[in-house]
Amino acid sequence: MGIVDRYIIKKYLGTFGFILLLLSTVVLVIDVQAKKPRIEENGFQLSEFLTQYYPFWIIYLVMTFMSILVFIAVIFFTSRMANNTEIVAIISSGASFHRFARPYFITSLFIGLFSLVINHYVLPWANIQKNELEAYTMNARKREQIIGSAPVSAQINVNEYIFIHSYNKKEKRGSGFAYRKYDKDKRLVYQLLAAEMYWDDAKQHFVLSSFHEKTVNKDDSEKLTSGAEIFRKFGFPPEELFPDQLLGQTKTTPELLRFIDREREKGNSNLNTYLNELYQRTAMPVSVIVLTFLALALASEKKRGGLGVNLAIGIALAFIFVFSFEALKVVSENKTLPPVVAMWLPNMVFAPLAAILYFRRANQ
Repeated sequence: MGIVDRYIIKKYLGTFGFILLLLSTVVLVIDVQAKKPRIEENGFQLSEFLTQYYPFWIIYLVMTFMSILVFIAVIFFTSRMANNTEIVAIISSGASFHRFARPYFITSLFIGLFSLVINHYVLPWANIQKNELEAYTMNARKREQIIGSAPVSAQINVNEYIFIHSYNKKEKRGSGFAYRKYDKDKRLVYQLLAAEMYWDDAKQHFVLSSFHEKTVNKDDSEKLTSGAEIFRKFGFPPEELFPDQLLGQTKTTPELLRFIDREREKGNSNLNTYLNELYQRTAMPVSVIVLTFLALALASEKKRGGLGVNLAIGIALAFIFVFSFEALKVVSENKTLPPVVAMWLPNMVFAPLAAILYFRRANQ
């Protein structure tokens, strides 16, 4: 590795680290000031959130906007090099533009691989910690949607169903429980009703109170039983029986793959949310390399207007790129696009653009 390689890698990582630290600090201060009243209204001390929520929230934030941070960093330091005629001097010394771009590729590959590991294995752990308290930073209506009680239902497999009239996901407790099992001809063969239910974490089973059982025999006769309390396991913990949209964020990729397979076997038709999460974990790190070369192509040529013009173009393109992921998630969840296409579409659009601009610049 030559002197120029080390110089550019140092510039890349130094600028990226500075922008990461600066923006994280600014966003953290703004977010704390905005959410402080809600946090205190819910009976928490701000110090609790500064140690138990915000460190994990920062990890989530950084990984969400990693592509923007990389893109802005490369635009910034490459534009300064171009304005100072450093790039002209390097290429005039006999190095090709492709040789000049090599440290950009090495650094972006390192950041991309680092992001890949974080996305697949570390970020889910951080999301578990973050999601424990996130509801208490929201307004009353959104908070109630997450930690309040609501009707839920679950399809265990093609023949077994659970319905709960009012269930609180945080407390894992509900009322108006009904479990029904059908045979292959969709004939009811077993029913279990209970007035109250809750999940026993220690014993890993459901506790059903004031229950009534009905078993339908082959000759259509019925056996009825009732009692004060009964214990049941339905193959899954309540988090997976009644999953919410955030569940996928809290599972490592091997766990998420197993969960998706189980949901597919159960006949769950709302898998796209979890598939989006799965494919985005790889698509976003790849975008680090794509946006690095797009930024290099845009900023390596000295322009009238200098750094300001390049930064304006870079920030606009970076936000379009990242927020297109959010828009495509909605499209995918509505089943307009397959999740794998939706999550890779930004890379599929920007990669050819980056390649065209890069080779145009290299051939000048």
